[in-house]
Amino acid sequence: MRADVDLVVPVKTLDRAKSRLRGVTADRPALALAFALDTIRAALPVVRSVVAITDDPVVVAELAVLGVETTPGPEGLNPALRHGAALLRSRDPRSVVGALQADLPALRPEELRAAIAAADGRAFCPDRQGTGTTLLLSEPGGDLAPEFGVGSAAAHEAAGARPLVGPWPTLRCDVDTAEDLDVAAAFGLGRRTRAALAPVC
Repeated sequence: MRADVDLVVPVKTLDRAKSRLRGVTADRPALALAFALDTIRAALPVVRSVVAITDDPVVVAELAVLGVETTPGPEGLNPALRHGAALLRSRDPRSVVGALQADLPALRPEELRAAIAAADGRAFCPDRQGTGTTLLLSEPGGDLAPEFGVGSAAAHEAAGARPLVGPWPTLRCDVDTAEDLDVAAAFGLGRRTRAALAPVC
């Protein structure tokens, strides 16, 4: 991609995050925060900017330390992503706007960089099950048009986005369950996630 890339990352209020992450004895809000911080930290060297959509004061404070802009958004994942995408689009009408899920604690910057480079127009990266979406990219100057939720991979492809399936296992490994966390751990977790799990390791 030749255009500059800016990402929107939605981060839920921590007390509502990762409700399916049962069987993990670590503090769930702390783990959700760690996932988001490790994901965003991996993305920062790859893209021009990251805007996190959140109204959680703990998340806002932690991201401020990283120099990451935050803004509150409307309820619901897709409305929040549309809000963030509109903010980024207002700043650069020709950029590529992307949505990156905040639960990729093993994400490696080189995998995100390779996936972005492989995109030609509107594109998405499916999760490891092939049904969800971890990354959605607009075409330069185009609408993000997020359709996250159950079956989002099929919805994004039906709407004209090209699937990006390459050797990017950490980009495809979002964590919703204890099993997902085990898979991510095998790739190597980010520093904050390792620290959040350390008391029970």
